[in-house]
Parts: sequence; C-alpha cells; structure tokens
Amino acid sequence: MTAIADHTTYWDRYAAKTSDRTPQDALEGAFGWTQYPGHGPGAELLGDPVTALELGCGHGDAVAALTLNGVETTGLDLSAAHITSAYETWGHLPRARFQQADAMDYLADTSRHWEAIYSIWGAAWFTDPEQLLPAVHDRLTPGGRLVFSHAPAIPGSYGCQGTYGAGYAGPQVWIYRWAYEPETWTEILHRHGFRRVHARVEPAPEPDHVGTLLVEAVRP
Repeated sequence: MTAIADHTTYWDRYAAKTSDRTPQDALEGAFGWTQYPGHGPGAELLGDPVTALELGCGHGDAVAALTLNGVETTGLDLSAAHITSAYETWGHLPRARFQQADAMDYLADTSRHWEAIYSIWGAAWFTDPEQLLPAVHDRLTPGGRLVFSHAPAIPGSYGCQGTYGAGYAGPQVWIYRWAYEPETWTEILHRHGFRRVHARVEPAPEPDHVGTLLVEAVRP
C-alpha cells in the first residue's frame, strides 16, 4: 500500500477553499490571531518591527497589513496556489515579498535576519518545535520577537498529533501538528534560548467554545 503524503498539494487544495474574499475584507481581518473574526489582539503583539517574516502566509493578508504600516515583510507558504493568490492581490505593495518555500528549508538557507517572525495558525503549528525554534532563534535580531497562534492542546493529548488531511474516506494524505499546554511551550522556548515568554490560551468570545493558543517570546 502506497501512502500519499504530498503536503504541497494538500495546501493547494486548502487555498482553493479559502480564496473567496475582497481585499478590503481581507485587510480588516488580516491580523486575527484567533479563529474568531474581530476577537483578540492584533499586530501590536509584534512590537514595532522594521522587518518581519511570516511562516505560512496563506493569501498574504497579514503581510499586506504590515507593509501598509511601513514594515518590510516576507511571507512564506508551501502552497504555490497561496503564493499566486498573494501576488495577485498584494504584489503591487512595494514592501511585500512572497515566496513558495518550506519554512525549515528557507530558514536554513537564508542569511537574513528579521525583527519579528510570526505564524498565524501556520507553519509553527505544523513543524516540530525542536527543529523550528532553533532556526527561528538564529534568524531573529537581538530583541526580535516570535509570535504564533493555533488551536490549544486537547487535555491529555500532547506532542506530535496526526490527522488525515483528506478525511477518512479520501486519499492517504496525513498532516502532523504539535500540541502542548502553555506551560510546556514556555519550557520549550526557554530551553531554546528565548526569554520573556508569554504563552496562554486566549478565551473564545463565547463560553465553552474553543480558545486559541497564543505565544509570544523574545530573542535576548
């Protein structure tokens, strides 16, 4: 039995499902760290960077929002469809850059540094933190910030989590995600040299709904 694990194709299909939006709507919701529109903090979590890098930029909306505020921003995404969409919508912005790339490959190959690196339900959720965090640390300037968000861990289920990306009746495409409680994220980030770590679950706007894991950390 041959397993299909083409993550690029998976994310291309995901991109096609999330492309129905106007530029104005996209900008209004660009910095939604949470899954609830208009809920939670915004770009202020990044501080006041001059340069920023997004890991898993999707259609590029957050990149566009930052560049319109004067931040030179690069967005990475594994999906060619996402990058094409980002260029079609935001390619006219002079400070916006988009590149199709695996986050780990890009961080390993580049010599650039950024004042902020962030992931909004993006690559930070789908990459082993034991590999990703040292790579991000090396590419941040001193005092630079790492911020990421994704779904919180299900109680009692931690570490690497697998799911079938095409459903249980579809092709064998599986995706791995990493889930930990905020206290464990704090320990992991400290171990990899980060300080001023603030990891928590942002409550949902409705009681008993799923919240959002939100993590901030600084390279000394």
